[in-house]
Amino acid sequence: MNQQQNQQQGQNINIKIADETLKGVYANMMMVAHNQEEFVLDFLNMWQPQGIIVSRVVTSPGHLKRIAAALTENLKKYEEQFGEIKEVSKDSTENKSSTSGYKIGF
Repeated sequence: MNQQQNQQQGQNINIKIADETLKGVYANMMMVAHNQEEFVLDFLNMWQPQGIIVSRVVTSPGHLKRIAAALTENLKKYEEQFGEIKEVSKDSTENKSSTSGYKIGF
């Protein structure tokens, strides 16, 4: 039975989560790599001049497409509720720190 059939029949799926995973991790940068079979999403916590990968997600191309659609839908809902998110360009003076170059994620 697929996920759509589960949703149509109103079945609940029990999901367990470890306490360590539940609290989450902060990431202010993401890198993406892929091959024919999978995508690798590395989430990083960058603080100049170094960073650390805090989480890695490996997924199939089909599932990544569903993730992208879900993110697009939720971003639209967010902006409808809270207003448009303004992006700061990398070259903007607002995005530079006098001590460490570029601010990342802020």
